[in-house]
Amino acid sequence: MDRPKQDPTTHWARQPKAPIVMSTIDNLDVLYEDNHIIAVNKRSSDIVQSDSSGDMTLCRVVGEYIKRKYNKPGDAFIGTVHRLDRPVSGVILYARTSKALSRLTNMFRLREVQKTYWAVVKPQPNPPAGHVVNYLQKNQQLNKSFAFDAPGKDRKESELTYETKGRSDQYHFVEVRPKTGRHHQIRTTLSSLGAPIKGDIKYGARRTNDNASIHLHARRIEFMHPVQKTPMCILASPPDDPVWNAWLKLEHESR
Repeated sequence: MDRPKQDPTTHWARQPKAPIVMSTIDNLDVLYEDNHIIAVNKRSSDIVQSDSSGDMTLCRVVGEYIKRKYNKPGDAFIGTVHRLDRPVSGVILYARTSKALSRLTNMFRLREVQKTYWAVVKPQPNPPAGHVVNYLQKNQQLNKSFAFDAPGKDRKESELTYETKGRSDQYHFVEVRPKTGRHHQIRTTLSSLGAPIKGDIKYGARRTNDNASIHLHARRIEFMHPVQKTPMCILASPPDDPVWNAWLKLEHESR
C-alpha cells in the first residue's frame, strides 16, 4: 500500500533528542471499536489535522487500518469528531458512519461529552484545585492563546475544573475536566495559574521533552453511544515514562 513519505523529525520547533514514533496501521493502539465508532490512543507525535509537515494524519491511519482489517474495496469512512494538539497524547474518538458523526458532533456541541485530562506541571497551580472561567484570545501568527479575566474583542469564554492529585519528586499531577473546547485551553489556563505543563515551552515550561511531547494526556472520555444509546467510558494509558508511571502507581495505590 502506497503511503506518503513520513519524516516527523524535520518539522519541530526544536529538534527532538529522542526518536519520534508515529502511529501506523501496524502499531495503532485501538481502545474500542464497533460498527459505528472507533477510539484510539493517540501518540504525542500524531497529527489530527493536516499541517505544513505533510505527515499522515491519524484519521488516515485509522481509515487504512479499517480498510485492511475488513478488506474494504474502497476508502473507509472515518469522521473526525474532536481534536487533540499534536504534542498531546490520549484517547481520541472517530465516527465510522455518517449517522454516528452527526450525532457525536451534536453531543460535543451540547457539551454532553465529558473528557478528563492528566497534566504534569511544575510548580503546583495556585490554588491547588479550582473552577476557572476565563476568556481566551488566539494569536494566529504565534499559534498561541492568551488568557484574560474579562470578555473582550475576539475572546472566547473558557471553563474547566482542575484538582491536584499528587506529586513526584519534582512535578505535580493535576486532573483537568474541561467544560468548553477552546484552542490550547488547558495549556493556557494552567500556565495562567503559574503551573506550566512539563515540556510545554510555548506556555512557560523551562525545557522541552526529549521526544517533543508535552505531559498532557487525554485520560478518559465519557459519553452516550450515538447509536446503541448505552453509556461509554473509554480509558487511555499514558505513555511509558517515569513521570507518567509514577502517577499510575499513585492512582493504583489510592484505590
